[in-house]
Amino acid sequence: MTTIRRTVDLAARAAIGARTEALFRRSGALTDGHFQLRSGRHSDRYLEKFLVLQDPTATSELCGFWAARARDGGGGSTIDLVAGPTTGGVILAFETARQLGVRGIFAEEVTGSDGAKRREFRRGFRIAPGERVLLVDDILTTGGSLLAMLPAVEAFGGEIVGCQVLADRSGGLSTLISPLSGRSYPLEALWTLDVPTYEPGPATCPRCAEGLPLHAPGSTGTGIGTGTGAAAREGAGETGGGR
Repeated sequence: MTTIRRTVDLAARAAIGARTEALFRRSGALTDGHFQLRSGRHSDRYLEKFLVLQDPTATSELCGFWAARARDGGGGSTIDLVAGPTTGGVILAFETARQLGVRGIFAEEVTGSDGAKRREFRRGFRIAPGERVLLVDDILTTGGSLLAMLPAVEAFGGEIVGCQVLADRSGGLSTLISPLSGRSYPLEALWTLDVPTYEPGPATCPRCAEGLPLHAPGSTGTGIGTGTGAAAREGAGETGGGR
């Protein structure tokens, strides 16, 4: 019976992954070129997740996959609130929370007096001790945004039940370890992609070595890359997602 359940679960996850990929491709988000991701690393493909998140129907369907996993046998929510990092995580947290009938909040990036950056819940957001928290985000490359949220939730005494992302291009990251408590939290993605990223420079990045112009799309720039237009958007593969 255990083997059957596992087979069914794997098949369901594969179907969800395929559907997530289809929604991203349908949005026209995939493009080829030479990109600087938010993490500072380079990639030859980029995923502009906001081309998906601008579509309420697609966003609702994607968040619905998370919401389904967070319900018990009677249809009730097994979590008390959903939280995400700015910017894409705001949309995802609120839509997932709406479907579960719980609160949705977000954490912003702030710079401390020592110059170090961290995530902080502001605008009156609070987490009660023991509240069960689901963390959600869009594209995973290094895990930095979600990792920075862990201490923010732990500081309130919240209980993190899991971390979910739409697309994982990290190369196999399956857990996040809190820099505050040392606790390990499970990390899952709707869609997992295998596309490398590179340290900047001709010695490590093939596109740098070719001398192709570098683009910083999303919030760090306006270019989306030379690419191959519709062909790139419909092609297979993963992108940076601004990470």
